[in-house]
Amino acid sequence: MNILMTGGTGFLGSALTTNLIKQGHVVTVLSRNPNKVAKICGPEVNAISSLGQLNQEDNYPIIINLAGTPIFDARWSESRKQLIRESRIGLTKQLLDCIASMAVKPELLISGSAIGYYGSQGDTALTEQTTPTADFSQQLCVDWESAANQAEQFGIRVCLIRTGLVIDKDGGFLQKMLLPFRLGLGGRLGEGNQWMSWIHRQDWVNIVLTMIADSTMHGAYNATAPNPVTNAEFTRILAQCLKRPALLPVPAGVLELLLGEMSQLVLGSQRVIPERLLSQGFKFDYDDLKTALTKTLI
Repeated sequence: MNILMTGGTGFLGSALTTNLIKQGHVVTVLSRNPNKVAKICGPEVNAISSLGQLNQEDNYPIIINLAGTPIFDARWSESRKQLIRESRIGLTKQLLDCIASMAVKPELLISGSAIGYYGSQGDTALTEQTTPTADFSQQLCVDWESAANQAEQFGIRVCLIRTGLVIDKDGGFLQKMLLPFRLGLGGRLGEGNQWMSWIHRQDWVNIVLTMIADSTMHGAYNATAPNPVTNAEFTRILAQCLKRPALLPVPAGVLELLLGEMSQLVLGSQRVIPERLLSQGFKFDYDDLKTALTKTLI
């Protein structure tokens, strides 16, 4: 099956592309650096540098939309926040314009989102039915999902994947944490009471593959393991897996001073439950944090 993907060279997209190729799909990746696509995703993957290269006659039964400027790579100035929004919402709207012109419409659009959709809600268990609380990340996700849902007007099945903190050895938030923890300089963030809703990258990939295979799936799904942990618990387990101490907490005030508004990403609390996936019988390979970290750190 022909699949068009944005964000295919990223931490999640590259792993997904590898799995799709193994299943026999033909994948075309939109990338600002098309010459790097083969190196990152494999020589079988096609590359385009802009949506303008698509033709009305192109037939992509599945489109996977994962593109977006990294949200944690630079302090949130107003210009940075606008770039983050445009790279997600703006591109999604451009993608919808392309779909509108296609002679044969896709059957499925899988579009990225994040558990930032809910805002910070303390100890409250958050399901797909939970009403969000407002902040920058929440509005970003709401607007991103709203843009993707416009595809329904063309009779396209839309699945929204609200991704949590992704664990794997090749990147993601864990990679940023490993060096200080390996040096024995790790510790909880703030009081450590904030919830961290995590998922192993292979489980995330399996969710997308299930969305492709199961035509009954539609709407928003929380892509998080069913057992979230507090930051203090995550810190303890990671230090234990690395056989290192975790004695140097970072005070909330220091994080707020260093990161500004972006500190909400590490101090905010989101206790997310993948209620819809569990109700539909999805089986997680990694539902226990210690198992996920041990496997990742081998």
